[in-house]
Amino acid sequence: MPAASLSENAFALVDAGRAREAVAQLQGLAGQGDAEALFILATWFLSGDILRRDLPRSRDLFRRAAEAGHEEAPAVYRAFVANGTGGTAEWKRAVDLLEGAAGVDPQAARQLALIRAMALTREGDPERVPPAQPLSSAPDVRLFPMLLSPAECDFVVSCAEPMMQPSLVVDPRTGGQIPNPIRTSDGASFPLVLENPAIHALNRRLAAASGTVVSQGEPLQVLRYRPGQQYRAHSDAISGADNQRVLTFLVWLNDDYEGGETAFLETGLEVKGRKGDGLLFRNAAPDGRADPLARHAGLPVTRGSKLLASRWIRARPIDLNRPLR
Repeated sequence: MPAASLSENAFALVDAGRAREAVAQLQGLAGQGDAEALFILATWFLSGDILRRDLPRSRDLFRRAAEAGHEEAPAVYRAFVANGTGGTAEWKRAVDLLEGAAGVDPQAARQLALIRAMALTREGDPERVPPAQPLSSAPDVRLFPMLLSPAECDFVVSCAEPMMQPSLVVDPRTGGQIPNPIRTSDGASFPLVLENPAIHALNRRLAAASGTVVSQGEPLQVLRYRPGQQYRAHSDAISGADNQRVLTFLVWLNDDYEGGETAFLETGLEVKGRKGDGLLFRNAAPDGRADPLARHAGLPVTRGSKLLASRWIRARPIDLNRPLR
């Protein structure tokens, strides 16, 4: 059965209420080493929508799909080995896998070159981070000049641009998606399956600079603001969250635009960094309540396009087996 029709058939059975039949068919083919069946099962065990979420099993199935020749599976498996999804984080093995793929995969080769230019420990952590420049104590706001290199910024942008989509929210009246009235940007996200070793190394740098562990961070996002677009006044803290967004880390990925300052509305502080600079600020008090002084906005861009990486950091490591709120 051709790969495309296998996928279509599996989802058609699910849509018809015959998910068990679909799983049984895929498991039979997977037992014969069918790469597409292995990949579909891996994604189902990852999502938890059709099969109960089982991250170790998902990781193993992605490995087997890669070994069977599936085109997309090697990159997902490398990401999981680097970031520890479904098992132990094995930085050296992730780099070894990149080295093995670099000769045939230009993206793997680019990641490998970027990683080789980083000063990293054996675990993939940065050997050092630039010192912070305090900008405010209330709220706590710190600037990290040149946290990312120009090449690293360009890499993140190149990975994000093909995935850019308008920022949307759910319309409470219709249940459909509508343009986000607060954040009028385009955006892309790097969930665990897309957190390739190079992106993971950058996330580890953000964790080290913020004094947190990498598993406290939500997926890295990249936001693009064109002229007139903005992020209106808001707080990054979440009311009633059981694992609060205590910190926000922003990194400017370019600086050839005008406007777009990050403005803290209660204090008057406005910040516009250079390409590669990082901005870290605290959103919540120790008791988890939102800090009203951390209410902020991304002011409208007046010329060019502003590209910004953003990572929300929680109070505790994120439990991947529980819905995040």
